[in-house]
Amino acid sequence: MAKKKYIDLVAHFSADGRLTPLYLVWEDGSKYEIDRVLDVRRAASLRAGGYGIRYTVKIRGKERYLFFEDTRWFVEEG
Repeated sequence: MAKKKYIDLVAHFSADGRLTPLYLVWEDGSKYEIDRVLDVRRAASLRAGGYGIRYTVKIRGKERYLFFEDTRWFVEEG
């Protein structure tokens, strides 16, 4: 089973309440810009466990999942 990898993430909160992730910061300080948000929905992480808002995003041309769980962001690792 994969593990949750909690990450730093910079996001924008719009006046109408939308939360849009802009870029994530890896533990070594590397920044990865989110090129595009493809989908947003409530979903479980089937690989790492947990439940929250799942953002399907494109980062450097690859599709990835970001999860917003309560007050923290995580990715599936492993």
